[in-house]
Amino acid sequence: MPELVVTALLAPSRLTLKLLRAFMWSLVFSAALVAAAVYGCIALTHVLCRPRRGCCGRPRRTPPACLSDPTLGEHCFLTLRSSGLRLHYVSAGQGNGPLMLFLHGFPENWFSWRYQLREFQSRFHVVAVDLRGYGSSDAPRDVDCYTIDLLMADIQDVILGLGYSKCILVAHDWGALLAWNFSIYYPSLVERMAVVSAAPMSVYQDYSLRHMGQLFRSNYMFLFQLPWLPEKLLSMSDFQILKTTLTHHKRGIPHLTPNELEAFLYGFSQPGGLTGPLNYYRNLFRTFPLEPQELATPTLLLWGEKDPYFEQGLVGAISSRFVPGRLEAHILPGVGHWIPQSNPEEMHQYMWAFLQDLLD
Repeated sequence: MPELVVTALLAPSRLTLKLLRAFMWSLVFSAALVAAAVYGCIALTHVLCRPRRGCCGRPRRTPPACLSDPTLGEHCFLTLRSSGLRLHYVSAGQGNGPLMLFLHGFPENWFSWRYQLREFQSRFHVVAVDLRGYGSSDAPRDVDCYTIDLLMADIQDVILGLGYSKCILVAHDWGALLAWNFSIYYPSLVERMAVVSAAPMSVYQDYSLRHMGQLFRSNYMFLFQLPWLPEKLLSMSDFQILKTTLTHHKRGIPHLTPNELEAFLYGFSQPGGLTGPLNYYRNLFRTFPLEPQELATPTLLLWGEKDPYFEQGLVGAISSRFVPGRLEAHILPGVGHWIPQSNPEEMHQYMWAFLQDLLD
């Protein structure tokens, strides 16, 4: 068929897709402006209530001692083959078994896996990375450096760069979103997955369009689409919004000590420390709309019944996309979003049972 005819036949579909994307972006930025007004009021209230902290975040010059805890592992750097970036990671148990690779979420870093690093190093080579843009890893400033494809290439480079051909992928929040995608596009590199508190992008998209409550829970994602303003709001009153996110008595991490809180704030307080992590969100809507994808990697899914950011209904939506028999899902009663840190013992029990056949 002549190329001109093909172009003419595809023109209506292409126009419809462009109009759909234009409509989507108009909604996203409208929601972003509303979210900016709300979070701006919250940040201003924090400043007025604590005027001595000022309108900026205090830079931390010395990392807290818990980031150097030798029981968690050895600090190393790996230069990625695809991008040349250097990623920081903490490694323990090398030679003790298969590679267990941990991917953190926001606003976290490798330290969010401290309980799992201690628990599994006796039977696995455990590695917790600082994803690009976080902590001591390289942090390019350009938004285009944080596309899903580049982030998945980072994971591939870490696995192969550590000398492995496959891994057990353990992931939470944003790290879990990357893990879902990685298992779809690089299935040969993932033997098993343990996913906590996040849905695949296509599942989240379809579910959110049918359940407006989920969009309200995700209001911060719209704020993060804007340039520079989210960095400013999050840093005001010495990062009080982040502090509240991590320490809130209902929505935060239970029993988080001041030293552990500083372990997360230290990286964000460095110059440009928030821009890389927020650039993950600024790429979220670029691939809209997404096609449904079948999920087949054997996966343990853990979900908090009281997760304030993701509705429990997403678990059923995820299950409907799975090859039968490949998903083991558990909803933890009374538990929130931060399961690896709030309920490590419960998480470890499920993981040991899920991985038992690999160890026999």
